[in-house]
Amino acid sequence: MKIKAVVGGLAALFIAQAALANEAAVRKAVEPVLTELFGPGIKADAVRKLGNFNLYEIQIGGDLLYTDEKVSYLINGDVLDIKAKKNLTEERKNKLAQVKFSDLPLELAAKQVKGNGKRILATFEDPNCTYCKKLAEELQKITDVTIYTFIYPIFPQSGDVAKGIWCAPDRAKAWNDYVLRSVTPPAAKCDTSGIDKVVALGRKLNIKGTPAMIFADGSRVPGYMPAAMLEKTLDKGSAN
Repeated sequence: MKIKAVVGGLAALFIAQAALANEAAVRKAVEPVLTELFGPGIKADAVRKLGNFNLYEIQIGGDLLYTDEKVSYLINGDVLDIKAKKNLTEERKNKLAQVKFSDLPLELAAKQVKGNGKRILATFEDPNCTYCKKLAEELQKITDVTIYTFIYPIFPQSGDVAKGIWCAPDRAKAWNDYVLRSVTPPAAKCDTSGIDKVVALGRKLNIKGTPAMIFADGSRVPGYMPAAMLEKTLDKGSAN
């Protein structure tokens, strides 16, 4: 029995090493292809064998492409496992989008505590984003939550407003005054490098649109949610 176990372990090790070797070969072969198709500077962040399929996943930021071991083609689209009834691409993107909540620099966010504040939510929002304003309205209906709002100006006209909110004595109040009541904050008269740090963080996390929400369990949801759905997602995130 011990011999069988050792042989089985060695076989698994050889298979794993072969997979890694193939992944390295695919990565080396795909790099010039990516440069030719998309321009210099575009590189694969990771390459991995996709389960039992004869496909390799090419990760570029938050985007996924697929190829074969000879890199004879590139596929841009979703891979569906019909038997398991799963969208493998969507599952993988959700996993890649996860953020360890404790790693977020919460000192850069506007903080507001509602009720007991036990549940936690982080958002990246542009002050002039229509759906950010809708989200703010929905968040007014929710209690027992601590909200960390990262002011993330992605629209050209939002920079001055974002800096004004950053310099306000109470950033959370200034944020709500603007997005809920259209009260423009005074012009910034403080060090606004914190906004630059938030923008850099958003780009690092590949946040391309607002609002973007990050829950306690690390799950990330792009876009707006109504209050009822937010309640369920907050409860789910806090339970993990």
